[in-house]
Amino acid sequence: MVSVKNDRKSRLEEWRIFCAIEIPLLTRQRVLQHITTLRTLVPEVRASWGREVNIHLTLKFLGEIPKDLVTNFEVAISRAVSEVGHFPVLIADAGVFPQRRDQRVLWIGIHDIKAQLSNLHSRLETECEREGFPRDTRPFNPHLTLARLRNREGAREIARIHEELSFPSEEITVTEVVLIRSELSSKGSNYTTISKHRLKN
Repeated sequence: MVSVKNDRKSRLEEWRIFCAIEIPLLTRQRVLQHITTLRTLVPEVRASWGREVNIHLTLKFLGEIPKDLVTNFEVAISRAVSEVGHFPVLIADAGVFPQRRDQRVLWIGIHDIKAQLSNLHSRLETECEREGFPRDTRPFNPHLTLARLRNREGAREIARIHEELSFPSEEITVTEVVLIRSELSSKGSNYTTISKHRLKN
């Protein structure tokens, strides 16, 4: 028998949750090589740099939600992918957010070759809303985050070098969406895969 106290604790427990498209290992390694080059050329920059485990394309980030609602998110994802087949995207180019001043984020671009990525994202937002999760009001801007810059020293220089180096284009095929739990620690985020949702063949 589950005690009332333990049952209440379970209902109150929150998980930090998001869903994403995973990037192939060899591509992640190329991204890490790009990061190593930047860190070597501008060593004075203070930043939170991406690690191999957290290089992914985020589709929807819910943040902290009650553990009991994670299943609802899984249901929404399953419905969203049910009518979407495998599709290609192009990983290419390099940029920063924001573009003009006080650069804070370095990223590598994701190009939606056949508009299927935007279709998947739209379906996901619709299905999540059906499950009671709010729509994201920000425009969908697919990218891989390389670093979050912590101060201004060297920020413009590393942003310039990052964009000049660019990133050799590579086409990958999207076959599934992954639901991930993120647990914050002093050493960065630890990720646990909760479930995988295959696109239709």
